[in-house]
Amino acid sequence: MDNHRFTRLVYEVLDHSPDEEDVLTFFQRFQRILEKKGLSVTGVTTDGSPLYPTPIRQAFGEDTTHQVCQFHVLKEINKAVLTAVAAVRRQLTAALPKLRRGRPTVATRAAAARKKRGEQKITDLFDNRYLFVQHHLTPAQRNTLHRITRGLPRLRTLRQLMDEVYRLFDRRCRTDTALAKLAKLRHRVARFKAVGQTLKKLFSPTLEKSLVFLDDSLLPSTSNAVERGNRRHRKMQKTIYRVRAGQHIHNRIATDMLRDAQHQGRSQTTHTLHQARAG
Repeated sequence: MDNHRFTRLVYEVLDHSPDEEDVLTFFQRFQRILEKKGLSVTGVTTDGSPLYPTPIRQAFGEDTTHQVCQFHVLKEINKAVLTAVAAVRRQLTAALPKLRRGRPTVATRAAAARKKRGEQKITDLFDNRYLFVQHHLTPAQRNTLHRITRGLPRLRTLRQLMDEVYRLFDRRCRTDTALAKLAKLRHRVARFKAVGQTLKKLFSPTLEKSLVFLDDSLLPSTSNAVERGNRRHRKMQKTIYRVRAGQHIHNRIATDMLRDAQHQGRSQTTHTLHQARAG
């Protein structure tokens, strides 16, 4: 996919799970198409799959820039943070006082009040769990986050670390600066075993590759073009049931590419007709 025009350039339909040999064959076919047009690949953005690095070097050369999708990296980190929040909720649930059924007595009134406060805190953590991974927070949201994490320093630390993670992908800095920030962040995380176990994704080598786009303004930071095409294809499959066999998938994608190729001409025709009708 061309990540600037969101158009499909080339495709391959397989009847099995791809391996490195399939990816290499696909890239080599694409490279031959580019050579006939006098073009070359200078940068590729992929997800975090281990199938891509070796075929990219073999097909396009060692100097080709390989960017790992920023969205996929952040998705794994966010998932780990939300899992940690869920674990804290389970701990709070297990620590709630055990009371007998019925109205609380004078002797158990304090325990009942403590249980009610604990249940409310668990509910608040569940309802506002998105605040721990949301990129930008309003002042009201920060106040809410400060209130629901009272007495839970680990969760506050996780939110502070998430702010540092998002700062790594700021376009205003370069890759070397982001890597220096990442080294400091990793050192800080490694000091706390509990937090380090939660954010072990920060030590993945794919995180460095997701910062390559900072040195190239034309290199997309995400593989959103491919993901958008895949979502469009899956949505189409839900409405057209027969598009599930390999040949039908091949024909449908080819039809989509033909429509995209004619899009500019159709737009010009429509614009001319509108002008003519307007006098």
